[in-house]
Amino acid sequence: QVQLIESGGGLVQAGGSLRLSCAASGFTFRNYIMGWFRQAPGKEREFVGAISRSGDTTYYSDSVKGRCTISRDNAKTTMWLQMNSLKPEDTAVYYCATGTGLTTGTMKILRQYDYWGQGTQVTVSS
Repeated sequence: QVQLIESGGGLVQAGGSLRLSCAASGFTFRNYIMGWFRQAPGKEREFVGAISRSGDTTYYSDSVKGRCTISRDNAKTTMWLQMNSLKPEDTAVYYCATGTGLTTGTMKILRQYDYWGQGTQVTVSS
């Protein structure tokens, strides 16, 4: 079965950095677009970014563009989210996700994702 396991969250001061990992199993990782989402308390889950199957193209929300980098290693079936210059408003639970029918045109749409990890908490203190 599909498993996505996030790790690397924690408490960091504003301006700091974190690197989140998403370890995938149970499917042919290299064939799937992968995405990162986040959900802050009282808010809807929102798109953070995504990476193409080969890893040569990445996409980011405006809120994190320039501060975050998504990468993947298909041999290790792992994806990462490097977050720099963190702000208190980045505080959220971060999820990795994928879906069977994702395209570059649909990858920002939450309901297009079929599989989700359990999430990892990121807390940025001011």
